[in-house]
Amino acid sequence: MRKPHIHLSARERQIMDILYKRGQAAVGEIQRDLPSPPGYSAVRAMLRVLEEKGHVKHQASELRYVYTPTVGRERAKLSALRHLLATFFAGSAGEAVAALLDAEAGALSSEDLDRISQRIEIARKEGAPK
Repeated sequence: MRKPHIHLSARERQIMDILYKRGQAAVGEIQRDLPSPPGYSAVRAMLRVLEEKGHVKHQASELRYVYTPTVGRERAKLSALRHLLATFFAGSAGEAVAALLDAEAGALSSEDLDRISQRIEIARKEGAPK
């Protein structure tokens, strides 16, 4: 299996979100779930592109193709996050976390902040010189 390309357009991300949510779907199902859906042929074309990029595969089921993601959602999230870090933060996770905290500070609950603090402590322990 080819390694998936990282970059997805906004519409491709919407399609992938639908597939992750459903597990699998036919073109018509995907089209119905899309906001302001394009025509059936356009959705089919986008699925073909996603398949060429290595994000989805199809299987014939009765008289239709059923599409499934080729990469698990967690792996896809990590891949997208690495791309985001490389593109906007010169690969620095610290810069990305700082920017996120600056932008979202008011929206974080006490539980969110506790979870972030716990992750920081774990990272300190794991990253500390032995």
